[in-house]
Amino acid sequence: MKFWRNRKKLIEQQHDEFGRVAIYERNGLRHLVFAEDMEQSCSNPHMPHWLEYQYARAMLLGATLVREPESALFLGLGSGSLTNACLHLFDSLYDVEVIELRSLVVEMASKHLAFNPEDKRLTMRIGDAHQLLQDASPADLIFMDMYDESGPANGHLAWSFLRQCRAKLNPGGWLIINQWATPGNQPLGAPLLRGAFEHHYWEIPVKEGNVILLVPQDLEQELFLQPLRLAGKHLEVNLGYKCGNILQQLRKCSC
Repeated sequence: MKFWRNRKKLIEQQHDEFGRVAIYERNGLRHLVFAEDMEQSCSNPHMPHWLEYQYARAMLLGATLVREPESALFLGLGSGSLTNACLHLFDSLYDVEVIELRSLVVEMASKHLAFNPEDKRLTMRIGDAHQLLQDASPADLIFMDMYDESGPANGHLAWSFLRQCRAKLNPGGWLIINQWATPGNQPLGAPLLRGAFEHHYWEIPVKEGNVILLVPQDLEQELFLQPLRLAGKHLEVNLGYKCGNILQQLRKCSC
């Protein structure tokens, strides 16, 4: 997402071998920004589990497809708000692993965005997810949200990596991917995704210009709308998220 620096206050910026990481603030919200003006994610430091954007809410809603998840794997940290939201929502979660390419992102999220890497339920690993995924523990939920200033990382369009992610799911688990959308409102790399996941997944286009993919661990696994509607109402009543519009966009992958 494009980000206009002159409308927000710069809190801090640093550089590492991958480039610039900055934190900006506007109207009580803080934004993680790469390069000059590419916003990666948003956080409310006074309410760490708050998800400001529809794509993040859609990912959290997808996580409710596992009724009482015990384990989760996050590929890409961002601001840490989605990780915080899952830890807040699911009392059953006790084993959460985060693989983040840049230690600077973890440092800035911890310092400015109310992310707590010392949470006893968390295991933090710094490095390339392509190399570290094979050693990750199987999980009930896997979230793929690996972006830099140029867009999605290679893993979002790498057949073997996508298949490896699904293979890391426990029985009954779900892989949740934040994918870029094309001008036709299809996920980037739709033909590859359909092949990798054998035409068996669901999509949620969101207003930020992304498509959230909900990929089950097993081809016999189905998505049932009524429990998802009930979960959406729970999120709205207890956390203030409006999920009605999100569910209206839910669709089976196009063949």
